[in-house]
Amino acid sequence: YRGLELDQLMALSNEKLIELFNSRQRRRFNRGLKHKYSRFINKLRKAKKNLQPGEKPPAVRTHLRNAIVVPEMVGNQISVHRGNAFNTVEVKFDMIGRYLGEFAITYKPNLHGRFKV
Repeated sequence: YRGLELDQLMALSNEKLIELFNSRQRRRFNRGLKHKYSRFINKLRKAKKNLQPGEKPPAVRTHLRNAIVVPEMVGNQISVHRGNAFNTVEVKFDMIGRYLGEFAITYKPNLHGRFKV
């Protein structure tokens, strides 16, 4: 992300990390995070704790589609609500700085005349 590796991003302070984000994300962090986002991060930490090497953490369910992906989330399984169900997303390095809602589509794409199975 912006020329830095994951371990370098994890070592950055919050202020230095916020400087790397786009303006919309910077504004969001500068205005302060609500309690529900910090509680969500704590759930992700708890899911990642006490895992064997190479084992994936259990999925954490959330309705917070507007949560911004931070480096601490990389490697977690997150089930993002899409209106009627949850889409499980494995957070990758390339997702840093984007919103969780971008990875859980809320509608079923129309096929427009293609054969429906």
